[in-house]
Amino acid sequence: MTTVSTVEQLEAIYGVPAEPSLVKETDYVTPEYARYIAASPFAVLATAGPEGLDCSPRGDKPGFVRIVDPRTLMLPDRHGNNRIDSLRNIVAVPRVALLFLVPGSGVTLRVNGTAQISIAADLLDSFKMEGKPPRSVLAIAVQSVYFQCARALIRSDLWNPHRHVDPKTLPSAGQILSAITDARVGGEAYDRAWPQRAKETMW
Repeated sequence: MTTVSTVEQLEAIYGVPAEPSLVKETDYVTPEYARYIAASPFAVLATAGPEGLDCSPRGDKPGFVRIVDPRTLMLPDRHGNNRIDSLRNIVAVPRVALLFLVPGSGVTLRVNGTAQISIAADLLDSFKMEGKPPRSVLAIAVQSVYFQCARALIRSDLWNPHRHVDPKTLPSAGQILSAITDARVGGEAYDRAWPQRAKETMW
């Protein structure tokens, strides 16, 4: 296997980025970038810490990531599986990255910065959904913002409903758990209980 081990090798292969690839990056949320954040119902949160890397989906109503000002974002941490991998990482290493997707748009938005975990009661209350506050909110200090061109989404044809996979052709969560645990976790029971459990713990 021939591998690349230096930046010089990379630059020789990829060349120099075009001007738009560089000037699109800002250290604050511009009004144009704010429109993407406000329209996005889904983002991926990336963190790193002593225990490794984590890349975690975050989803809610469009605009669920609040723009406090051009250099500050707030991201509520809704109900989940309590692994808190991302939060553990942020406690140790506060660097974070967000990748925003907007259904139907090929452009994605990337935000890099640092995060603190807030449990201020008034802040949690301001993010209530159906009367339920998140258990914490990430206060993200923005360091860089830039859009990613549409090539990846065009190649993947991600938003094309005709390309959607029938979930029944894939293993269910219960089937995966049953196989991993040699049926110690009852897969059928898990799958049966999931819709109601999700409904009761969505927020």
